[in-house]
Amino acid sequence: MENEALLQVEQLALKKQKIYRQSILRYIARAMLASMFIGFGVIVAFKTGNYFYMVHSPFAYPMAAITFGAAIILISYGGGDLFTGDTFYYTYTALRRKMKWSEVVRMWVMSYIGNILGAAAFALLIFLTGLFYSSDVNGFLLYVVEHKMEAPAGQLFFRAILCNWLVCMAFFIPMNIKGDGAKMFAMVLFVFCFFISGYEHSIANMCTFAIALVLDHPGTVSWGGVVHNLVPVTIGNLIGGGVLMGVMYYYVNKPFLDDPKH
Repeated sequence: MENEALLQVEQLALKKQKIYRQSILRYIARAMLASMFIGFGVIVAFKTGNYFYMVHSPFAYPMAAITFGAAIILISYGGGDLFTGDTFYYTYTALRRKMKWSEVVRMWVMSYIGNILGAAAFALLIFLTGLFYSSDVNGFLLYVVEHKMEAPAGQLFFRAILCNWLVCMAFFIPMNIKGDGAKMFAMVLFVFCFFISGYEHSIANMCTFAIALVLDHPGTVSWGGVVHNLVPVTIGNLIGGGVLMGVMYYYVNKPFLDDPKH
């Protein structure tokens, strides 16, 4: 059974709660770290994919999907606080009556704000390096961003539900696995699945959009496009992590969690 992993989820949520209660600024700083780690993944993924995109190779997306897995390893082992993961952790722990819903919502908001600030800070650093400014390097990234900003809101919403369901599994399943090598392989595999499938992750999009906006971008890449994408994607991610992970795992495991023998 996944009871041991669910106990880890609960302990992780309570640890995050402790940090939040001690210092909101420290909590926000941890959220900034998480989106910056995703920023590293975005850069390596789109720079790798761009080599294939420039020669019209079908391997552009698969290679980007494989290398983006670096982001989840950085977050898992390097720390940080990701809004999308928190939707699962806090929902489950609140259902277990270990956290109050009012505090859960406040922590979600602070985490999201921290993720935005981290994305903006990382985009500024990338701009200052000058490494991503040439069209020979950023073509693939701008191409993907344009399509994300033009997609219908309804489609973005359902892609986001599936995305965070899968991403939360990428953090949850390895909790049952022994050995760091096996854990990292599972994480990278799940992230590959979400990326190659074309699902939508609000914080990954946030980082990608921030980088695109500081570059020389076409008119189709705009602040309006950011809002058009992030609103339905954020709500979808919340449902994917909160309902399909938090509520579902609480419901299917409730008999075992309430039984003192387990």
